[in-house]
Amino acid sequence: MSDFLGSVNQNFDKAAAHTGLKKGLLDQIKACNSVYQMRFPVLIGKEYQVIEAYRAQHSHHRLPTKGGIRFSHKVDQDEVVALATLMTYKCAIVDVPFGGAKGGVCVSTREYNEEQLERITRRYTMELIRKNFIGPGIDVPAPDYGTGPREMAWILDTYLTMKGGELDAAGCVTGKPVNQYGIRGRTEATGRGVFYALKEACSFEDDMKALGLKTGLEGKTVAVQGLGNVGYYAASICQNEGGCKIISVAEYEGAIYNENGIDIEKLMKYRKKKGSIMGFPGTKKMKSRKDVLTVKCDILIPAALENQITMGNAKSVKAKIVAEAANGPVTADAAAHLVKKGIMVIPDMYINAGGVTVSYFEWLKNLSHMRFGRMEKRFDQNRYVNLMNQLEKMTGKKATNKEMAFLTRGADEIDLVRSGLEETMITAYHEIRSVLKRKKKITDLRTAAFVVAINKIASDYNSLGVWP
Repeated sequence: MSDFLGSVNQNFDKAAAHTGLKKGLLDQIKACNSVYQMRFPVLIGKEYQVIEAYRAQHSHHRLPTKGGIRFSHKVDQDEVVALATLMTYKCAIVDVPFGGAKGGVCVSTREYNEEQLERITRRYTMELIRKNFIGPGIDVPAPDYGTGPREMAWILDTYLTMKGGELDAAGCVTGKPVNQYGIRGRTEATGRGVFYALKEACSFEDDMKALGLKTGLEGKTVAVQGLGNVGYYAASICQNEGGCKIISVAEYEGAIYNENGIDIEKLMKYRKKKGSIMGFPGTKKMKSRKDVLTVKCDILIPAALENQITMGNAKSVKAKIVAEAANGPVTADAAAHLVKKGIMVIPDMYINAGGVTVSYFEWLKNLSHMRFGRMEKRFDQNRYVNLMNQLEKMTGKKATNKEMAFLTRGADEIDLVRSGLEETMITAYHEIRSVLKRKKKITDLRTAAFVVAINKIASDYNSLGVWP
């Protein structure tokens, strides 16, 4: 068993002791239901390569199962099972009616061109179709590390080729391009979810006082590990909408620091032009890219891969809040150590649930065959205009064109998606914090989050009459 899967199970066992549930039920919730390990040939250049890949369905207590597909040369079965397991708990915490799943293809995207990656993705999809491991009511993949809307479009196209007569076929995968049955706001969803979670966590005066911080995000210093989809949007939104100051950033090529702040948008433009964040004007080069994890700051956002903070470097972490934007960036032992040091650790299974939440919205859109806002946007706008006209008559005051446009605007799809995501993240945080405050023996948000998830899944099993 890998350290990652071991950490997930260790966290589960710790929380399970606080639930009072029967061992058999806990064993069923913990167990991975099925894993499909595959090897298939793909023509790369003039030679065939045998590609190793996986799809794990952790829990069938609710269907379809849901989880991303990761492209990485480090992928193995234990990692995929651990990620699928987290997906089950993540979906339960944010009340998304899916079981957890995850996929992995053992390839480094840097070693293949676009045509080769398309061949690999399409062949992987064919394998999933053959074994009934994909479908809008069976198992719905999504992007993960090394994949994005492009790969999801390839998966959709392959599925449509094989099952084009299926009415809800577009719901077989989420994270698709908007013009290919996708949804606005999906690309930013996980990073925006991190922002909403941090905003809510920092709104409680007594919690912030215990950390020596003021309420709110305004002015808080932030260090970010990873500028991929999650890290970039989390940093950008925290900076532009939350008023945070990004002081350190780490990427594959190294880490940089500027105590006066780093403009994320300018940094991304610089990296696109230069191919690296190193040398960005006004910043200092750090000795190691992992030094970002030990920067003195208010909030640390590890948004790269798992097992980044271990017992080997946990003692050097100086952040007051660690927001696990990646999956499993802090090992179980290291997390316990951070909590003992008085650091708030906001767990991955909650804080990075924005992606699956908006994936759920996309899936619902695909099943309804209609974009959000289409029915009500103009109705709401006309109603607001009539209301403003009446107010102008009653008060004798005239609104400016800018004020009128702002106050009478109907909601677009992106507005509804963001609103739904914010509501989801706020509600889930309150449930987790409530358990933490109510159960005196629970001292950290991760254990509280696991308790919430386990109890919800147990309730599903009990409602099915599976367990007395």
